Amino acid sequence: MQALLMVNKERKKFDPERVKMMSARTKRYFKRILLFFAAPLLVSLFVLNSGHAEGWEEKRTRMIDVDLKPRGITSPEVLKAMMNVPRHEFVPESIRGLAYADRPLPIGEGQTISQPFVVAWMSQLLVIEKGMKVLEIGTGSGYQAAILAELEARTFSMEIIPNLARDVKIRLKLLGYEVQVRQGDGYYGWKEHAPFDRIIITAAANHVPLPLLDQLKAGGKLILPLGNVRYYQNMTLIEKDSVGEFHTSQHGQVRFVPMVGAAQE
Repeated sequence: MQALLMVNKERKKFDPERVKMMSARTKRYFKRILLFFAAPLLVSLFVLNSGHAEGWEEKRTRMIDVDLKPRGITSPEVLKAMMNVPRHEFVPESIRGLAYADRPLPIGEGQTISQPFVVAWMSQLLVIEKGMKVLEIGTGSGYQAAILAELEARTFSMEIIPNLARDVKIRLKLLGYEVQVRQGDGYYGWKEHAPFDRIIITAAANHVPLPLLDQLKAGGKLILPLGNVRYYQNMTLIEKDSVGEFHTSQHGQVRFVPMVGAAQE
């Protein structure tokens, strides 16, 4: 009986070396299990990303042939810019596979990148010539600004949301686009660089900001989605003649996210 008790006591005795050995074996076991399940996923992601990288140019070509040309985008300069600018670099990585679909995509902060057709359409309606000074209101992802820069316009862009403004400055610089970006309320324009040959507003407004009309050069054009910001707007082109009179034309219904800041007051 006493011998049995002694055996039991020995079995309960703590052995730190044995625990270390068991712990090491357990760690190796779980590492093998993790590698077993993770390896196929990592390989799949690598193949998927490689496939995207190889197919971006083909996707842009299809976008132009299917979504732009048949719908009236005929400007050689605009088509060339749409072909050259890598839209997939302006959308979140998680949805890059949709970059060349003709649809708006979320970019965070409740904002979107406009569908390719709308970007091309607005650019074509403005008839941008090399060296023109263009002001964009609502930089967002920077895609429209990159198109303007590709059209060889002197491009100035304003973004009211600080996080987007910070990120887009970095993105445009890394991609090599010469765009001056300023964080602030675009409702008031960018007086220091006025007047502008062209102004493009990429957010819905229920009225035209008067400061922007003042900053438009004689002979200039301003385009914006104008109307009820909760539903649909009309793509509206405003032209300022040589004597300062404004002439307005409408070009179809669109739906944009609302312009924020003073535009909502």
